[in-house]
Amino acid sequence: MRPTTCNVVAIFLIILMCCLSSSCFARKHSHHKTRHAKKRAPPTPYIAQKQVLDVEVFGAKADGKSDNSEAFKKAWDKACNSSESMIILVPKGKIYYVKHINFTGPCHSGISLEIQGTIKSFAQMYDIPRRLWIKFEDVKNMEIFGGGTIDGNGEVWWKNSCKIKKTKPCQSQSAPTALTFRNCTNLTVSNLKLLNAQQMHVNFQDCDDVEASRLLVEAPEESPNTDGIHVTRTSNIKILESEIRTGDDCVSIVNGSRNVDVRNIVCGPGHGISIGSLGEDNTENYVSNIFVKGATFTGTTNGVRIKTWQGGSGIARNIVFEDILMRNVHNPIIINQYYCDKNKKCDKEKSAVQVENVVYRNIKGTSASKVAINLNCSESVPCKNVVLQNVMLSAQQKGDKVEASCNHLAMQTNNLNSLPSC
Repeated sequence: MRPTTCNVVAIFLIILMCCLSSSCFARKHSHHKTRHAKKRAPPTPYIAQKQVLDVEVFGAKADGKSDNSEAFKKAWDKACNSSESMIILVPKGKIYYVKHINFTGPCHSGISLEIQGTIKSFAQMYDIPRRLWIKFEDVKNMEIFGGGTIDGNGEVWWKNSCKIKKTKPCQSQSAPTALTFRNCTNLTVSNLKLLNAQQMHVNFQDCDDVEASRLLVEAPEESPNTDGIHVTRTSNIKILESEIRTGDDCVSIVNGSRNVDVRNIVCGPGHGISIGSLGEDNTENYVSNIFVKGATFTGTTNGVRIKTWQGGSGIARNIVFEDILMRNVHNPIIINQYYCDKNKKCDKEKSAVQVENVVYRNIKGTSASKVAINLNCSESVPCKNVVLQNVMLSAQQKGDKVEASCNHLAMQTNNLNSLPSC
């Protein structure tokens, strides 16, 4: 039987409706899958690895006799002249002797010096230009780290010091500073041992934006002039979490320094933490905004000290010593504006560096001397605004008493819950 026109039309409509229904279902199903599909993780960013320059590749030899100064300098020159930041590596477990090195900038990029082994001076006196053993100058964006050692091997220099050989002129054979940073910016020095410097261990001079942390600084108690960390004409510096045991100041802060933050220092033996000396040879000196917090002194000559010469001028202001523990310290708190470190007697002078706005807060412990607090200010330029707050010092020997000696204090000198007191 022939299909009628109506039947043909009906069949066509049924087929069309099935197609449309299948297509719609497929679209819905496809949309459902897309909505719940896993998102692709973004690509991992590429981090460039710094090139490592092993000093041995440049000729350094850990043979106990070679002077490796030139090899170190060649590695430095390559890193300094590179447009990409590089790491200079001093390998672990080896000792590299050097006479003296000058690492100079400016450099094209930042530099890292990773000291895993030991850099050591020779055990004899020799000519060192400008009395500097290892010097970094005019460098920005530098870090020095690695857990290794810088050893000044300074015994021969100490024996020939005028402070040991009294008949010898002090300028005849002046010992070099072990590690000097001059005119450096954005500098980090951390996790290193600094041993037996010929004279000062570390000197930050004319620097800005510095952090020195986790340093171990050691030299014998009788070694002369072996300051741990010396700060001069330097601003915005932090000295943190370090142990310093030497024959002189653990930390010394002198002319031109400001915004100095010293925290959590273990000191002793040594001469304590000193502001100064200032004003020597009638000079004009300034220090400001010095904050020392969390120090422990054991068996030191001084604790926290400010020392100035007669005849000088300028200002030492805004100085805070806070949260400090003294253990058998000879002069726990001292201001000495009659400082004199010469063989002959110093003349009495009318001018002096002004000392003002000094706070001693939360200081406790024991004094090895009867005078636990000695504020010996200038008669002509008295100290201004000195505050003792929660200072509790007692005698190291049971049964002994301690006292405070306070001379020439002007304006608002307060003793708040402190013993002894002015």
